[in-house]
Amino acid sequence: MANINLGVIGYGYWGPNIVRNFFNTNDCTVKKVADGRPERLAVLAKIFPSIQGVSSAEDIISDKEIDAVVVATPVYTHFDLAKKALENGKHVLIEKPMTSTVAQAEELIELAARKGLTLMADHTFLYTGAVQKMKELIDSDIVGKPRYFDSSRINLGLFQPDVNVLWDLAPHDISILTYLIKEPPVSINATGISHTRNNIENIAYMTVNYDSNFIAHFNCSWTSPVKVRQTLIGGDKKMIVYNDLEPSEKVRVYDTGFDHKTDEDKTKIMVDYRTGDVFIPKITLSEALAGVASDFIQSIIQKRKPLACAELGMQVVKILEASQESIKNKGKEVKIS
Repeated sequence: MANINLGVIGYGYWGPNIVRNFFNTNDCTVKKVADGRPERLAVLAKIFPSIQGVSSAEDIISDKEIDAVVVATPVYTHFDLAKKALENGKHVLIEKPMTSTVAQAEELIELAARKGLTLMADHTFLYTGAVQKMKELIDSDIVGKPRYFDSSRINLGLFQPDVNVLWDLAPHDISILTYLIKEPPVSINATGISHTRNNIENIAYMTVNYDSNFIAHFNCSWTSPVKVRQTLIGGDKKMIVYNDLEPSEKVRVYDTGFDHKTDEDKTKIMVDYRTGDVFIPKITLSEALAGVASDFIQSIIQKRKPLACAELGMQVVKILEASQESIKNKGKEVKIS
């Protein structure tokens, strides 16, 4: 298959970015975009007159000339649209989070495997130069054995009507965690609070627990006076600070750490601190979504698994689903199978 004909379902907030990047991707032709709002299709027609705008997703799913579909709609619609597309023989890329439940993700993965189709989750941050550099730093043992992952993703707005702040903001950082740290998590503790009448949490904190002494923590908020996009990754040799709001120097590696020992009766801990140089590695600053588009198309053509595979997408949903259960039970630990 030399060229993939693509349809995009949803032309809202993220849809224009998806269409633009796939439009510029080799071995791909964007044939149709579906959106039920005439004003959105009018915008599409003005920017991309060669792409046909349709009002129904069914016009894309049932089109035998379309090989692959991108689902860029609210999360509660993902499962039904992706399932119909797979049943009609389409390869599918789903906006994050992949589904609303783990059971839905499992069903889609099984269906895609049975039909020999590519199923992928749009975890765009995995394709950034910053995350790729952090992967290199961890895999090459420069930072040593990872000890912790501490993420803050906070800002003022945008309140979502259908999902809480963890489902909205945390998928980015959970996907990074899952990609960088190969040890599987065992349980989740999460707390959150809603300051609106719809009882959807706008501030939440989540801890991901592991069998080893590694730990991950997430702070998400729609009600912060400042915007923060920062992750700290501590190793037993060096530490990483990843600030996504930095225009170029997004990753800094600190030659900082500590050693400790206890006295003979193990009642006192003596800690020696080490503070060394700060290294700023060069990273690629190309648009990550272009990498997503290329990986999806080439995965179809080459019949290989994409970087942001459906299994990684399901792992993100597992953590989110467990966090929701923990929040509803006031922070109770929830095991992950």
